[in-house]
Amino acid sequence: MTAQPQTSSPSTNLTIQRLEPAMESGWEAFVDACPDATFFHRAGWKRVLEQALGHKGYYLYAESGGRIRGVLPLGHVKTLLFGNALISVPFCVYGGVAAEDAEAEQALIQAAQDLAEELQVDYLELRHRERRLPEWPCKDDLYVTFRKPIDPDPDVNMKAIPRKQRAMVRKGIKRELASERDTGIDRFFPIYADSVRRHGTPVFARRFFQALMDEFGEAAQVTTVSHDGQPVSSVLSFLFRDEVLPYYGGGTPEARDLAAFDFLYWEVMRRASQEGYCLFDYGRSKRGTGSFSFKKNWGFEPEPLHYEYHLVRAKDVPDINPLNPKYRLFIAGWKRLPLPVANVLGPVISRGLG
Repeated sequence: MTAQPQTSSPSTNLTIQRLEPAMESGWEAFVDACPDATFFHRAGWKRVLEQALGHKGYYLYAESGGRIRGVLPLGHVKTLLFGNALISVPFCVYGGVAAEDAEAEQALIQAAQDLAEELQVDYLELRHRERRLPEWPCKDDLYVTFRKPIDPDPDVNMKAIPRKQRAMVRKGIKRELASERDTGIDRFFPIYADSVRRHGTPVFARRFFQALMDEFGEAAQVTTVSHDGQPVSSVLSFLFRDEVLPYYGGGTPEARDLAAFDFLYWEVMRRASQEGYCLFDYGRSKRGTGSFSFKKNWGFEPEPLHYEYHLVRAKDVPDINPLNPKYRLFIAGWKRLPLPVANVLGPVISRGLG
């Protein structure tokens, strides 16, 4: 596309523009200040999408008088296996429009619809935490998120964990597990890659995680837990405003018996609270899964996520998720792949799982 998508209001001269490098600092300042914005609205995701995953980013913003009033980051994911979609934001749990007023919000949504029609995608998907578009088809019965305030005092946070789960954390402490902040992904990636393969999920390429570390700097942190000097669990977390979001995590086959997952997430929470972070975001889970139960056991209440759709070429809302029965044989077979084979094939497939 060569033309900028635009809408305008005679009263405010509101226009919709595409993000260019010269406006990135303004975009970032808006995201940092807007209550509806999340870590996944940050401009750096555009470079990660394009350079590490090979997808085109269309980052739209509403402005008037040189001031940004709303943003809508979009990624165009087009693959043979999983179709053709415009998503805000692919590979992220949250997205959608973040705006300071209804006029900017509606102008951005209309621009996204126009872009979806021009690109002739199957569908446009906006990943909102709250229902925004009641007239659109919505998937709000599959995914939930878990978010909870944390206290500056780690003892208060420990006591807030329900008794059975608290016992698992203490079990990890008694096993003399140790946690460290890593400056790179050398320990994280092998643990994560093996862990997702055992769950039947294709892994992202190592360069994707390196791109996250390079792009977001101190806002992307790896925490690794070791037992007797051997790493057993690791997680890549994102930091945004006063929130910590443990996002990509995994463990070795020994991790469960050692309570290394429980200890890992406790250590992320403990360190975050001491460093001034006030909200722990456990991220997205599917209802009825082990990760859903694990997070509920920490005393977090599930909050439904509202993924809203504008259908273009598709007839129905997409159902690309591991709970879909048509993917069961694939998942079972993937679990049996040798790890080196899974690490080669995984990135080819995972880049389409937006």
